[in-house]
Amino acid sequence: MKKTPKNFYTSLGALALFALWTAAVSRIDVQPIGPNGSTVGFAALNGFVHSLTGVHWSLYVITDWLGLIPVCVMLSFALLGLTQWIRRKRLFRVDRSILALGGFYLAVLAAYLFFEQYVVNYRPVLVNGCLEASYPSSTTLLALTVMPTAWMQLRIHIKHPVLNQGLSLAITVFMAFMVIGRLISGVHWITDIIGGTLLSIGLVSLYASAAGLEQTGH
Repeated sequence: MKKTPKNFYTSLGALALFALWTAAVSRIDVQPIGPNGSTVGFAALNGFVHSLTGVHWSLYVITDWLGLIPVCVMLSFALLGLTQWIRRKRLFRVDRSILALGGFYLAVLAAYLFFEQYVVNYRPVLVNGCLEASYPSSTTLLALTVMPTAWMQLRIHIKHPVLNQGLSLAITVFMAFMVIGRLISGVHWITDIIGGTLLSIGLVSLYASAAGLEQTGH
């Protein structure tokens, strides 16, 4: 009997925690502390953290523009998959990890679109005079899903240890800056960041399990 990869269990655990966290944010300490009287769960916690960070629009703009980096990474791997498909003439001859990556990107997109329609809470500030959905943080989700899975792919093909370490450090710093920067910018509640992080861990672990990367040592 084939052993179930530990990444699969990590994914189930993280996704279950995300579901519980989302339910909690929707029901616990819900108060109208947002702009235009919009309500938010864990109001005491969210209000306290937001009072500490304030709002920094320049950091919001910087993290918004840097969000194009994960988008470019996604497009690059999509192009790689398309190239393999054309050369090998059959879809299922494309590398398993690349096919899984395509499904993973669709799952990330589906999660984003779902929470644009099912609004858990709105941003703590108006953007261009409008209320925008803010849970989970889409920037956090993008950074913490696309960049780790890109790193999993790069490790398969890049064998130089110094280059590997440099890329690992660069990706780690980028992810940390995006998440912390988004929080400090004041355009998200702390619960949005936590939710985005939990969902990202669940999806990335599911990708690693589906791609079989755990068994290959990558």
